Amino acid sequence: QVQLAESGGGSVKAGGSLRLSCKTSGFSYNSYCMAWFRLAPGLEREGVVRINGVDATLYADSVRGRVTISKDTGTNTLFLQMDNLKPEDTAMYYCAADYWFRGCGLQQNDYRYWGQGTQVTVSS
Repeated sequence: QVQLAESGGGSVKAGGSLRLSCKTSGFSYNSYCMAWFRLAPGLEREGVVRINGVDATLYADSVRGRVTISKDTGTNTLFLQMDNLKPEDTAMYYCAADYWFRGCGLQQNDYRYWGQGTQVTVSS
């Protein structure tokens, strides 16, 4: 059974940093793509970044250069390092996962498995 659980959200001032974690179980990192999405009030869920089984990454233009995705196969944990945060980064952040052949992009439909989310709030 695939399970994902995010943690690490919080409230920071603009320019600050946060590191989100997503503890996973039930699948092999070699076969799956994993991604971070975010959902802000009044907006659609947005794909932030994804990483595939060979560690190739794809970043959204809105965050490129400010966030870094990584994974630790020893602890089955996905990370999102966010630096130089802006108020517009305020959102609920979700990790997602699925087999690479499901799409492995930044579209919601590429992923069937989701965590419960962790809130990030950036004040000016």
